[in-house]
Amino acid sequence: MISVTFPDGASRHFDAHVTGLDVAKSISPSLAKKSVAVVIDGALRDLSDPIPGGATIEFVSRDDPRALELIRHDAAHVLAEAVQTLYPGTQVTIGPVIENGFYYDFFREEPFTPDDFPAIEKKMGEIIARDKPFTKEVWTRDRAKSWFEARGEAFKVELVDSIPGDEDLKIYRQGDWLDLCRGPHMTSTGKVGAAFKLMKVAGAYWRGDSKRPMLQRIYATAFASQEELAAYLKQIEEAEKRDHRRLGREMDLFHFQEEGPGTVFWHPKGWTLFQTLIAYMRRRQEAAGYVEVNTPQVLDRALWETSGHWQTYRDNMFVTQTEDERIFALKPMNCPGHVQIFKNGLKSYRDLPLKLAEFGVVHRYEPSGALHGVMRVRAFTQDDAHIFCTEDQIMDESLKVNDLILSIYEDFGFDDIVIKLSTRPEKRVGSDEAWDKAEAALTRVLEVLAARGARTAINPGEGAFYGPKLEYTLRDAIGREWQCGTIQVDFNLPGRFGAFYIDADSEKKTPVMIHRAMFGSLERFTGILIEHFAGHLPLWLAPLQIVVATITKEADDYAYEVIAAARKKGLRVEGDLRNEKITYKVREHSLAKVPVLLVVGKRESIDGAVSIRRLGSSAQTTVALSEAVEALAEEALAPDLRRSHLDVAAQKLLINLLN
Repeated sequence: MISVTFPDGASRHFDAHVTGLDVAKSISPSLAKKSVAVVIDGALRDLSDPIPGGATIEFVSRDDPRALELIRHDAAHVLAEAVQTLYPGTQVTIGPVIENGFYYDFFREEPFTPDDFPAIEKKMGEIIARDKPFTKEVWTRDRAKSWFEARGEAFKVELVDSIPGDEDLKIYRQGDWLDLCRGPHMTSTGKVGAAFKLMKVAGAYWRGDSKRPMLQRIYATAFASQEELAAYLKQIEEAEKRDHRRLGREMDLFHFQEEGPGTVFWHPKGWTLFQTLIAYMRRRQEAAGYVEVNTPQVLDRALWETSGHWQTYRDNMFVTQTEDERIFALKPMNCPGHVQIFKNGLKSYRDLPLKLAEFGVVHRYEPSGALHGVMRVRAFTQDDAHIFCTEDQIMDESLKVNDLILSIYEDFGFDDIVIKLSTRPEKRVGSDEAWDKAEAALTRVLEVLAARGARTAINPGEGAFYGPKLEYTLRDAIGREWQCGTIQVDFNLPGRFGAFYIDADSEKKTPVMIHRAMFGSLERFTGILIEHFAGHLPLWLAPLQIVVATITKEADDYAYEVIAAARKKGLRVEGDLRNEKITYKVREHSLAKVPVLLVVGKRESIDGAVSIRRLGSSAQTTVALSEAVEALAEEALAPDLRRSHLDVAAQKLLINLLN
């Protein structure tokens, strides 16, 4: 007999060799019918797997969020069977679940196209409707290799050889078709359901190696319900409309070209937006007690060896050798340079915390296939900062950074934030003792934030190589998540460089280093903003805030007066005095996402007025010029400056009341 414990703490005894399905049937037929998998001691397993004695188990139904990965995994197997049925001779390779769906890689001489998708989806529907059970078998390596070799499945043979000898070699059948797979799977193909769709086809090298055969990758997605699938497809459609690369062209912000892969060519308007973000962040940092520094772009290899980057991050670094045979690297991070500034001159505990900030340009190698507009680049600017402090100051400083990050995100319209603790990765520097202290410190911070009502989570093994971190993930206007800000507690790097301060007992102490970013990458955050607002940037962010458009040549002189009045108030304005119809001008500037058009004609010039037309609206409001520029100048203030103006106004009101 064995004992099995359930989530509510209750336990029951069963005969040895009992499976999850047996346990479910013993509780109720309806539970057995609706269960598609079982969680055994926290691990998702096949319902047919035996339950070990003393295990804690929980049954998973198809509508359980944990079943979504199984739905997509099973759908990948159904896709592979459908393709091999329709296109005999096609070899199958791998088909993993990925974010928002799954893919399967195939080897076939004739390329797939989206025109093939309807036939493949129809065949998938037939396989699902047959509702054949998934059954697991454990084969010997010789049997598996012989079976796949006999069918010309060379890639599967290679996969068999790559499985460690101490692992079972599992085969999953679905009727007459089978695949090599680690599992787990649901009980039958019918559980996949009808909420699936093939998305696109792309090329992919076998094992990611450009020297190996080119495969054809079919991307797809699947959900538990048609409603969830429809919502996702709607999100994809909306995301395509908001694509920052297309909007970047329409708004004349930036471009890319092959001579500089992964680097941005900023146009005047794009650079204005970029510098507006930097100016905003610079004001927020200065108000929070940061001092700005700048460190070299290129540094000797020896520094990167001391920091640990050379040993753990070398593949991501751009390296060069000079004629005198010295090896240098473009900096992938700013932190080693900041330690050098901290070390320059004796520091006392009274100097701590010392907050060094830099808008540092860093370079990191990304594979060509991973590059994506300004979202994924090889050269980017970090709003980076490092807080040198004592261990006793970690909690207070981390909470201050947290409050600053959340305040900044709120200024940009992001209020749905998840804070995730990423713990030590396998590849890291420093002692376990140092990591224990750092993780304990951030765990305490996370607990405080959770008690305040923050949404929190854990990312095991996803920390930086030098320390654990809190990651700030924000949700945009169409529900996508973006990881931006970080707080990282580092007990390692300052000590590796011999940095110290003098404590109250006149002893040398190694400072703790808190790495901090809020936008993260300014390039990426710019792309996020463009897509979040669909190009309709708030007036304070818009690189071109106003266009003064004339209806008739008689209004040209007055248009220049309007432009001058707006510029005097600090507004970014241009004139459109071309001999074109006003409808043409409105359409063109709307496409370029100019927030405000001030339309002037003969009547406006006589009355000293302007007609205000907002982006996305066909309505016009005619007001006096002075009133218009005053209101627009107030609206164009950055959120932090608007708060300052309100504070000043409140102080003046209080003084007047007291007097």
